[in-house]
Amino acid sequence: MKIVDYKYQFVEEIPTTLPEGILFVSTEYATAVHLCACGCGVKVVTPLAPAEWSMNFNGVAVGLAPSIGNWSFPCRSHYWIKNGRVLWSAQWSERQVQASRESDQLLRPPVPKTTGTRRRPLFGWFRSPRR
Repeated sequence: MKIVDYKYQFVEEIPTTLPEGILFVSTEYATAVHLCACGCGVKVVTPLAPAEWSMNFNGVAVGLAPSIGNWSFPCRSHYWIKNGRVLWSAQWSERQVQASRESDQLLRPPVPKTTGTRRRPLFGWFRSPRR
């Protein structure tokens, strides 16, 4: 059954079992999680970060931006959560999805590469100098 609106719950950790219609927000892990609004039961994870999603809270309801496009789910649902309400959006073509993913990738900070430097064992720091 389609979800019309979401209540919110601020939590430290996301529960393993998610009830329908609750948007769980963990500020500790900068993540919001809910079950898909189409009613398919798939868990939707939205990282809260500048190049991902942002959350707004007006004291009564929670919203997420930008829209949630579940393109990798069988349902391919696309919606907004604004002030706790689900607002359905148009489906996107594969071309639109790919263009959005490429654009999003440009906004993400680069992943640091490991240098492969060799680290000295901790006990080496405590040895007395040789004379």
